[in-house]
Amino acid sequence: MKKNIILLVEDDELDVIGVRRSLKKLDIPYELYTAFNGSEALQLLRDDPEKPAMGALPDIILLDLNMPRMNGLEFLKALRADERLKDIRVYVMTTSNEESDRSATDRLGVSGYLIKPMGYDSGYNRVDSMEHFVQFHLRNILAGRGET
Repeated sequence: MKKNIILLVEDDELDVIGVRRSLKKLDIPYELYTAFNGSEALQLLRDDPEKPAMGALPDIILLDLNMPRMNGLEFLKALRADERLKDIRVYVMTTSNEESDRSATDRLGVSGYLIKPMGYDSGYNRVDSMEHFVQFHLRNILAGRGET
């Protein structure tokens, strides 16, 4: 069975740990690569095509917007401008609920937009949107049964 490749572009180590924890619960083979800003992610993606660091281009990129050096919007613009990389599915994970960020990412063709940090519903039960996304959406997407 093919291993799906996921690139996580996230500068917060606690969020990286949370994503890893959620992904471990998948029953689908995957390889997770991390970059701590857009510059590092582009370096991984633009590595030597004959021997790429990830073995192949990722099936999905999980992207934070607020990062140092090169933020998520700058990364998305560079990704979409690159003929080899422009069609990779990107899901944004951010603390920003700003309409301007949502609109900008929509124009840059993201597949989804998740708000973090994880919130609380009635004050007692934790609503973990990353866990929900991984278990109910990402599982189907990687298995080829979900949206593109």
